[in-house]
Amino acid sequence: MDWPRIFNTKGFTPLIPALAPLAFLYGVAVRLRIMGRKTIFKSKSLPGSVISIGNLCVGGTGKTPATCMLAEWALREGYRVVVLSRGYAGKHQKKILEVSNGKEIHAGPVEAGDEPYLIAKRLPGVPVIVSKKRYLAGLHALHRFRANLFILDDGFQHLTLKRNLDMVLIDAADPFGNGRLLPWGPLREPLAQLERANVVIMTRSSHSPSKDDLSLILKKRFPGIAFFKADHIPERIVFPGQGRHHDLDFLKGKRIMAFAGIARPELFQKTLIQLGAEIKGFKKFKDHFMFNKDIFRKMVIEKDRMGADYMITTEKDWVKLEQVAEGYPYLAYLTIRFDILDEKDRFLQLIKRTIEGK
Repeated sequence: MDWPRIFNTKGFTPLIPALAPLAFLYGVAVRLRIMGRKTIFKSKSLPGSVISIGNLCVGGTGKTPATCMLAEWALREGYRVVVLSRGYAGKHQKKILEVSNGKEIHAGPVEAGDEPYLIAKRLPGVPVIVSKKRYLAGLHALHRFRANLFILDDGFQHLTLKRNLDMVLIDAADPFGNGRLLPWGPLREPLAQLERANVVIMTRSSHSPSKDDLSLILKKRFPGIAFFKADHIPERIVFPGQGRHHDLDFLKGKRIMAFAGIARPELFQKTLIQLGAEIKGFKKFKDHFMFNKDIFRKMVIEKDRMGADYMITTEKDWVKLEQVAEGYPYLAYLTIRFDILDEKDRFLQLIKRTIEGK
């Protein structure tokens, strides 16, 4: 199923009679879950501050880079910060999995899931704990590391743990797709649930001419929310097999075979083109795709057949390729950072006041 196309189709398609009833049932289930958390199942609290980073739509808004950005800042500020993740697509069967203690990584991408493992690699000094029950993960972090700041990666829908601040990321270029609930559209919850958020960050704002109009509409509908703009900024090209990295200018005029297994691979392709790469071929894989040696060998053969000089992928995909493509000199990955574009000081002050309980 070409889900990205389905999620952005606003007119009639032959799939609508099948998807619309499923979306209706999904919506009923979501509303019952939210009502249940308000009336029957009370949310639990952790000592310290809990900040959730999440979204309303499936994938592609940059939650993982945003989590890394916030955790790096908190570490520099002296907070005992820990990242709590559900570990989507991880194969572990444990109630609590300690991916990293801040010094050593104890679980790989297959066991922990690609995103928690990537976060652990990007954040030396920050423990990363995986559990479906984020409260249990938080207790583990509290007793093991005396954590006083808990960041929930992809936590907006996780209602069993109270939070001091809910941050929601919205892609300014493609905010809500066709505006429908799963599986008819990309929405994990009705748009009205945005009222639970304290902060909304419009991501990829540099490339969206309509971001200001969208912000005005959302500000009018949700006046109590603080809005900020952010972007995913390419940093460097890393060749792990060579132990070297290059500035972005390296890509100009290079013949590249690129591939990605992320929520919106077309955005990665667009970034490479903007950086001046000559794309000889581009392969899309489903989000969280786990590569093996067989698949990688076939891609190397295809790269040579196309006459490409190098293969390039995302950092998220590289962490799943480390063992598969170890030592291969012509494979690189692009690193990016998440940054608040305007009013960054106001954003960080808001976070700090939240942590200090003001």
